[in-house]
Amino acid sequence: MAHTIHGKNKILARTNRIKGQLEAFAKAVESEADEYQVMQILASVRGALNGLTAEIVEGHIREHIVDAKDKKLAAEAGEELIDIMRSFMK
Repeated sequence: MAHTIHGKNKILARTNRIKGQLEAFAKAVESEADEYQVMQILASVRGALNGLTAEIVEGHIREHIVDAKDKKLAAEAGEELIDIMRSFMK
């Protein structure tokens, strides 16, 4: 997963922002904030996770499929990605 190593700092920064959003969600629930505020925070967490997922998937596709050294490696990476996406969509 060299694509995650190359973008490690960016990925970790996004992860830390997501952690902060989750902490804000927990605090909103603990303080019994109104449902609109709780749902708004939760929607932002979901959006951030979807964005991070898209970035990781794109890196995988570019490195292991588009720029694969041969067609067999690209096919194997494609099958791995299909399996990952199936489990992700459950």
